Amino acid sequence: MTLLLAVVAGVLFSGGIYMILRRSLVKVIVGVLLLSYAVNLLLFDSAVLVAGYPPLIPANQSQPPEVYADPVTQALILTAIVISFGVTAFVVVLIKQVYLTSHTDDLNQMRCTDIPCLDSELSDSTLDEGKTT
Repeated sequence: MTLLLAVVAGVLFSGGIYMILRRSLVKVIVGVLLLSYAVNLLLFDSAVLVAGYPPLIPANQSQPPEVYADPVTQALILTAIVISFGVTAFVVVLIKQVYLTSHTDDLNQMRCTDIPCLDSELSDSTLDEGKTT
C-alpha cells in the first residue's frame, strides 16, 4: 500500500510540474493544485496510521502506548487543505481579472495587464505571432 501511495504521489508531482510549465493560466493553477494534492498524499503516506487507535494518551500513563495514531500529520494535512482552498479561490479571482483585462489567458500573449488593452494592441500582438524574421 505504501508503494502504491508513493507511485501515485510521484505521478501527481510529475503531472503538476508538467501543468505548471504550460502557457495557460488555468493550466498553471491546475498544476499548483496537483502539487498540493501530491504533498498532502506524501504527508499522509509518511504518517503512522493505525485503524481503531485514537491519538490520545490514557489518563494513567505518561507515555503514549506502543501503537497509536499520529495526530500531527492529520493536522498538517487538514491545515494544508484549508490553505490550498483559500489560495485557489484567490488565484481563480485573479485569473478572472487578468482575463478581463488582457482578453487572454496565454502567458506569452499578455502584453498589458496593468492597464486595459486597446483593440489595436490586441490585434498587433496576434499579427506579430504570424511574422517570421
